[in-house]
Amino acid sequence: MHLYYRQEGTGEPLILLHGNGEDGSYFAKVMEYFSVQYKVTAVDTRGHGKSPRGDAPFTIRQFAEDLKEFMDQQNIERANLLGFSDGGNIALIFALRYPERVKKLILNGANLDSGGVRPLTQIPIEIGYRFAAAFGKFSRKAKASAEMLGLMVNDPNIEKDRLRELTMPVLVIAGKNDMIKQAHTEMIARSIPNAWLSILPGDHFIAYKESKMFCKEVEGFLKEGENL
Repeated sequence: MHLYYRQEGTGEPLILLHGNGEDGSYFAKVMEYFSVQYKVTAVDTRGHGKSPRGDAPFTIRQFAEDLKEFMDQQNIERANLLGFSDGGNIALIFALRYPERVKKLILNGANLDSGGVRPLTQIPIEIGYRFAAAFGKFSRKAKASAEMLGLMVNDPNIEKDRLRELTMPVLVIAGKNDMIKQAHTEMIARSIPNAWLSILPGDHFIAYKESKMFCKEVEGFLKEGENL
C-alpha cells in the first residue's frame, strides 16, 4: 500500500492524520505554520483522498498498520504524531503498538469508543450506518458510505486501562464545544501518565477554524523540554 501524502519543510518529522471522510488538505494551515520548523507530512488514510482503498480491512487498527508501513517506506524511524478525530484514534492505537516510533503524541478530538461522542452527533451516524449497510448489498456507493460510517460506530474500542502504557509526552486537545464529550476528553488525559490537557474555545474543527490558536498550543507542547 502506497498512501498519498503532502509534505513541506525540513527538520524533525511531524506527521498529521486527518479525520473521517477527509484528507490531508484539512491541515493546510497547520502545515504552513509548522513547516518553518519541522518536516511536516499530511497523509491521506487508506480509502480517503487520493489514497487507494486496497483489499485490507477498513478499520482504525488497519490504518495504524498502514501508518507503520508508510513510515518504513519513508525511512522515518521516529516522529511526532498529530491526529485529529479518527486520525487521533489511529495515532493512539499506533502509539500503543509502536511506542518506540513516537516522540510526542497530540490527540485532537479523539475518543476511545462511540460512547465518547455526544448523542446529537452519534445517533444520526448510527442511523445512517444501518441504512447504508442495508443498501450496501445493492449499491457500491452505499457500501462505501457504510464502511466510512462504520469507523465511527464500530471503532476504535480502546480500553481505558491501556492508556497508562503511554510513556511518551502526550497532549490531549479539544474544543470547548467539541462533538466529543468534554468529560470523555478529560478522562483520556487523566488516564495517560503526565498528559497535557488543553480545552480551547471552538468546536471539533479547531485545527482548521482556529488554526493559529491551535498551532500555538501545539507548538508550546512540542517545544516543552527541548532545552533540558
